[in-house]
Amino acid sequence: MTTDRYESITERLSALEEELRDLAYERLREAARAPESDEAEHAAAEERRVLQARRAIAKAIGALSPLAVEDD
Repeated sequence: MTTDRYESITERLSALEEELRDLAYERLREAARAPESDEAEHAAAEERRVLQARRAIAKAIGALSPLAVEDD
């Protein structure tokens, strides 16, 4: 039963990770359109923040994966 809860959480985290990935790509595209503009600088900074959040979620997914749970 506990494994099912981990799987459910992992699925939701995976959906969030995918959403953040899409947002990061969107920000990169914005920054590439006019690389010297203030908007591009803001988009690049936002992309870095989103990437950091995405990595944290990916780490959580790894920690909750079935193999990681069995190892504990």
